[in-house]
Amino acid sequence: MDQASQGLLAVPFILHSQPTAAYDERSDVLTKMATAAHRRYAEIMRDVEALINDHIVQQKRGTHGRSKLKLLVPSVGVFFTPLRLEEAFNFQDDRRKISSRRFVPPSFNDIRLTLNSAQLMSLARNGPVQLMTFDGDVTLYDDGESLSDENPVIPKILRLLRQGTHVGIVTAAGYTDASRYYDRLHGLLDAVANAVTDKEIEDPKVIIVGGESNYLFEFDYHAETFLKYIPRKTWMLDEMRTWQEDDIQSLLDVAEGALKECIDNMQLSAEIVRKDRAVGIIPVTGPGKQRFTREQLEETVLVTQQILELSDPGKKVPFCAFNGGNDVFVDIGDKSWGVLSCQRYLGGIEGSKTLHIGDQFLSAGANDFKARLACTTAWIASPAETVALLDEFHYHSESQRED
Repeated sequence: MDQASQGLLAVPFILHSQPTAAYDERSDVLTKMATAAHRRYAEIMRDVEALINDHIVQQKRGTHGRSKLKLLVPSVGVFFTPLRLEEAFNFQDDRRKISSRRFVPPSFNDIRLTLNSAQLMSLARNGPVQLMTFDGDVTLYDDGESLSDENPVIPKILRLLRQGTHVGIVTAAGYTDASRYYDRLHGLLDAVANAVTDKEIEDPKVIIVGGESNYLFEFDYHAETFLKYIPRKTWMLDEMRTWQEDDIQSLLDVAEGALKECIDNMQLSAEIVRKDRAVGIIPVTGPGKQRFTREQLEETVLVTQQILELSDPGKKVPFCAFNGGNDVFVDIGDKSWGVLSCQRYLGGIEGSKTLHIGDQFLSAGANDFKARLACTTAWIASPAETVALLDEFHYHSESQRED
């Protein structure tokens, strides 16, 4: 949708932009250009919004395969809510001055942020949002770092909890030891515990799902790490119970073989890490440790993914092969199962009442992409964008209450 919308907006930019207007003595040229461009951009967004609304109607009838949007964009998936695209474009245009630009056309980031705003507006209008889930690295904190006490996202998450929104962190990091998650998330967990002590928040629901969808921890005020491990058998979805352990280990065996093949073919300075529900490669530790290139990481993801898709266990057990920034891992399940597990564990929250925020929706091995099967999503590019997005959601929610 992002790329298709960007292409549609390119036409009015070419027709109405005035790159030579700087040399024109008439002062109203740029104003007229911006007005004309804004009108055409808004019309396009209105038309795309209508296509989405038609797709949603067809979705409810079970005939969305025949919607006009599906014919135009065959890869389009499920919509959990309408998207207020025209209103969202007006909101972003006011801030980013998209229509006033003469040399730079509407960019991928312009469209991405407009779609985010459209989703937030819809959720605020049809609220309340009952569950908000987050990726970890690059979403809540910088890649490889931890959620420290001074992180500006913490007050925003506490605000959600005070308003009754449950919070989940669905991360690829897979640990069975609560202390490992405390090390990564201590700033948030300490802040939630302090808010409970001060009686600012009662019975906060904070869930950690690790290994994409393999381990679940719940906030526990009385635990040393403020986290309690929840045994898998108590929260597994019925569909997950059909995954046989023999098939899981066979899939990991095939994945390990594919990863070793990539190490040999590209002569990577890497070592294999095998866990009970995952296998991956990391740089060889030591003084000479080097970062993998993006191309090496994505090649490894794509090769491994194709081998698994063609394998027998890969047809029986869902998996996720993803680029972790300086490693590649294959996990059993994916983030759609992780979000669905959160929803079910918290009482059966619907996808239209859930928002997943993450940074990996585009490149090879983008593990947040699968969350779109379970709920609404927002695509951010940095922890700072997450903070801004939560502030924007609060703004739309407050505006809705005032109306």
